[in-house]
Amino acid sequence: MFYVSEIKTTAPEVFETPLRKMVYEMLCRLHIPYERVDTDEAITMEDCVEIDRKLQMKMVKTLFLTNRQQTEFRLFITAGDKPFRAKDFAAAAKVSRQSFAPAEYMESMLGTKIGAATVFSVLLPSAENVRVVIDRDVAREEWYGCSDGITTGYMKIRTDDILTGFLPAAGHKAEVIEV
Repeated sequence: MFYVSEIKTTAPEVFETPLRKMVYEMLCRLHIPYERVDTDEAITMEDCVEIDRKLQMKMVKTLFLTNRQQTEFRLFITAGDKPFRAKDFAAAAKVSRQSFAPAEYMESMLGTKIGAATVFSVLLPSAENVRVVIDRDVAREEWYGCSDGITTGYMKIRTDDILTGFLPAAGHKAEVIEV
């Protein structure tokens, strides 16, 4: 059975990574409320079913993409149950064909490992040039469910707080596209 803790509305007592600490400090500074849970390690969207049920929302899928030359990087945030097609994404975003960025870039640029990609990585200086692209389906949702930077910590936040509060405060703007 997949473990999901009771819902918490305060920051964790221990921050396993510098990114995770930055996430909660920024949310506190911006007065953005959230609910969070601690879990067994969740890597796939299938692992997130129990998290969704507990937090009563749908987890987003955050993909770290790059061009062939690995000179441009994007965080593409889409619905967890929506299949990803690189061709459709490239057409909607009006960019060259994209593929998944190598795992070592995920760690060095986003401060996360596979399964924990999160919009919150834009807080890191290493993600300064990473563009945030959000599927219109996600932007329309009331709630935004995501990792807090590790594969055992997940949260629920108002989508509007991400788009109009967090991202501008982090110096980023989301490009919303229809895929």
